[in-house]
Amino acid sequence: MRCAAVLIALALASPAGAQPPVLLKPDRVFDGTEAAPHAGWVVLVDGKTTAAGKIDAAKILAVGPPDQVTVPKDARVVELPGTTLLPGLIDAHSHLLLHPYDEVPWDEQVLKEPLAERICRAAVHAKANLLSGFTTLRDLGTEGAGFADVGVKAAVEKGVIPGPRLLVTTRAIVATGSYAPRGFAPEWKLPQGAEEADGTTLRGVVRAQVLAGADWIKVYADTPHGPGGKVRPAFTLDELKLIVATAKDAGTLVCAHATSKEGMTRAALAGVATIEHGTDGDIEVFRLMANRGVALCPTLAADEAMARYAGWKRGTAEPPRLRSKRAAMKAAVEAGVTIVNGSDVGVFAHGDAARELELLVEYGLTPARALRAATGDAARVLQLDATLGAVRPGRLADLIAVEGDPTADVGALRRVRFVMKGGTVYKAP
Repeated sequence: MRCAAVLIALALASPAGAQPPVLLKPDRVFDGTEAAPHAGWVVLVDGKTTAAGKIDAAKILAVGPPDQVTVPKDARVVELPGTTLLPGLIDAHSHLLLHPYDEVPWDEQVLKEPLAERICRAAVHAKANLLSGFTTLRDLGTEGAGFADVGVKAAVEKGVIPGPRLLVTTRAIVATGSYAPRGFAPEWKLPQGAEEADGTTLRGVVRAQVLAGADWIKVYADTPHGPGGKVRPAFTLDELKLIVATAKDAGTLVCAHATSKEGMTRAALAGVATIEHGTDGDIEVFRLMANRGVALCPTLAADEAMARYAGWKRGTAEPPRLRSKRAAMKAAVEAGVTIVNGSDVGVFAHGDAARELELLVEYGLTPARALRAATGDAARVLQLDATLGAVRPGRLADLIAVEGDPTADVGALRRVRFVMKGGTVYKAP
């Protein structure tokens, strides 16, 4: 049996049992914070898990040049020639309970696919994302699947299914009459893709979602509603402040879907931690976000996918929404907004989330900064930086190796050769 296969077998053994340390030997290490990788560095990973019944808890023991890392005699060596080792990637805007809209439209997924089917799909999606190098996802709403994300998260944590670490938001919150499915006869009350609430009822909804297992609260600060279906603010500033304050009391943060300038402005003033999409933001609103420490998840890949589904082909004139996205990204970078990698994967195929990083570079970030948006910067914004996002001693051993150097060519993220999550190896050469 090959060494890699032996390692995988050992790593997937009883989570409570002791395992030997593992020495990883790539060509270089990108640590998640610096602009340039460190040539010749090695990484030593603890082979022991720390909790019975819970996998993926091993940590990084040492990082650095080989002559500065003391390697135990029983350590198992994994040679990773030609690769760059880096922290497991983070996608801060994902939907495990969705699959591409060119396969099945959103309305049909919400209204016609049985919950059991959607959960089974989510398990497949979780594995695809993990094997493509994403070891942490923030799942931003089950889109009509209730609290299914809480169960998927538990299944991953218990080792029932392979998947990334999950931060979940459960049902998400929308203003009454502002979301979807829509366009049906007014006498029919259809199940919605998120939980409706208004005014003082928002406090109870936030508390109920936290009780059900929400790690974050998601709110739709604006949506297309009212005459003509124009994007308009969905909540007052006071309502958004109530959501943020209630979540803060429960120890959770709030992210806001917002594509319009007014929706983004209200969300930033209310104190949300991240704004999702930001399509029509301008320099003024991005400066407000920068001043208030609000990060942006631009979801470029989802907008590109929706344009393709509508018939657009790369190499032809971009539709207005993509032109707005380019202008918004330029303004956000100029204003100094923290960019966090968030792709909206689920709108497009799971396992293809590296597309967002490619587009972050196409839209103006350096490859190293795009990588930080999916590692160190993302971990900090998601308040995971004590355990994730960097290749440092004491951090959880969430590590991937890609063929080539992604700080020179971000396309190297397409060539994932090795995936480790908390010391468990899920993919090896």
